[in-house]
Amino acid sequence: MISASFNFINSIVGSGIIGLPYALSQAGLPFGLLLLLFVGYITDYSIILLIKGGNLSGTNSYQSLVQSTFGYPGFLILSALQFLYPFIAMISYNITTGDTLTKVFQRIPGVGPDHILAERHFVILMSTIAFTLPLSLYRNIEKLGKVSFLSMVLTFTVLIIVVIRAVTFGPQIPPTENAWAFAKWNAIQAVGVMSFAFICHHNSFLIYGSLAQPTLANWSRVTHGSVGTALIISAAFAVAGYTTFTGYTQGDIFENYCRNDNLATFGRFCFALSIITTFPLECFVTREVVSNVISSRGLTKLEHMVVTVVIVAVCASISLAYDCLGVVLELNGVLSATPLIFIVPSACFLKLSPGRLLQAENLIPITLIIIGVFVMITGLTLTGLYPQDCSHGVEMFYCADVNVSGTVPPG
Repeated sequence: MISASFNFINSIVGSGIIGLPYALSQAGLPFGLLLLLFVGYITDYSIILLIKGGNLSGTNSYQSLVQSTFGYPGFLILSALQFLYPFIAMISYNITTGDTLTKVFQRIPGVGPDHILAERHFVILMSTIAFTLPLSLYRNIEKLGKVSFLSMVLTFTVLIIVVIRAVTFGPQIPPTENAWAFAKWNAIQAVGVMSFAFICHHNSFLIYGSLAQPTLANWSRVTHGSVGTALIISAAFAVAGYTTFTGYTQGDIFENYCRNDNLATFGRFCFALSIITTFPLECFVTREVVSNVISSRGLTKLEHMVVTVVIVAVCASISLAYDCLGVVLELNGVLSATPLIFIVPSACFLKLSPGRLLQAENLIPITLIIIGVFVMITGLTLTGLYPQDCSHGVEMFYCADVNVSGTVPPG
């Protein structure tokens, strides 16, 4: 159970937390924390609901559960969602790599803003060719196990750096108007970002099956402990990031730190390395979905290589053309994470549950479906009408007035 809990926490506390301070800037700090608690609770509830649905249908995977419940059309819809989530995630990883490593390289003597190493397109292409594509070509996900552990260690390092800078740098930055407002009108968009950060449902059956005694009681204890721990870590990161920069908070929190901040530069390097090593895991899921849809026999070596290259190349092309991370996180949250967390597990349970539809134990799943549909429609509309105003690659105004040690430069 301890090992399963560790794996679960690792699957939740990943690169998605980088957008949580931005989610608080959208929702307002107090209301944003309430929303974070809500999304954490729904994640916990829906993961247990998935296993209940699996037990009722005699299935042991998300895909087989949905196919058993809603037939082949349901399988295709779930496959589309499970493809979309890691695919958009890989785009966000490339965008973040371009954002962070360009600033890391500019700390190298002789590398200025006009240097090729400060060009995000070059950095994305090089990281794709040198790292993410070769790692993504592995056929066996077990070979990436050590990479996952490294990614988690790096994520904790980034959390520590953000907390330190909240104390040492935050007081020197003037808060924005309504920085401490209870709630803000575009809070629905924040739910999308939070859903993206918390989704881990594709791992649920695998971790459940790893338990020595895979019972619903043991699974509930593992889920409660894992999601609770991940919620505490996520809330700490979100609050530390938002209180440092308030209304200036970007979709990528490292866009807010100054170029001459060496501690933040180390944090950028750690986070970039973390998402470069996470990219192949998401590519594995995406490729597996494609394989399941187009071929029941699995992919040959040539097909494996072609599908992998196409997926990685399309992700790289989109990330080269678009660089606003906040919008990408919002879209992935409302289009794929929200239905995978709120709607699909609840719909499967309702279809499999014996008795009347409106019995007491069905009220929460029905409510979740209604909330999920509302978040999807409203979040998508707001993201289209009011996209984030990105300041990619632009030094924030306060960096000219305050240095990283908190002293005002002379003159």
